Amino acid sequence: MNEKTDKLITFAGLGVALLCTVLAIVFAMNNGGVKDLAAVNQGGLFDAVYWILVCLVAVSIIAIVIFLFVKLADRFKNVPGYAKKFFIILGVAIVACVAAFLLAKGNDVTPALMEKQNVTEGTSKLIGAACILVYILVLGAAGCIIYSEVAKSLKKK
Repeated sequence: MNEKTDKLITFAGLGVALLCTVLAIVFAMNNGGVKDLAAVNQGGLFDAVYWILVCLVAVSIIAIVIFLFVKLADRFKNVPGYAKKFFIILGVAIVACVAAFLLAKGNDVTPALMEKQNVTEGTSKLIGAACILVYILVLGAAGCIIYSEVAKSLKKK
């Protein structure tokens, strides 16, 4: 895609995001802080804003996926060696996810708390895996930052 198309898509995406934000605020304000949505008299503006917000979020997700695949196809075609780098990064991400899942215990909280919160051991394990994956990603990002700064300083000398 050319630069003008990229800018147009970016501004359209920002417009949709802004509209979603405004509708989410209206939705939250109209909700009135009630925790049980079934108890709210859902009529008028509440229903309209809710469904418009759901549709805009769905359109945004679909657009992100479509443009991701368009950009990937363009880079696979035009950038030599990109496919190799892409699959290496994808492999590292999969290994990190599997490692996080294998490291998660699933029994970090008491059974009484799990029963009170209506959480199964499997769900607890997924939550623990997500937390461990965040730790792995933060450490990986910090390592990449340190590596790039050290490499840049050694390159200048």
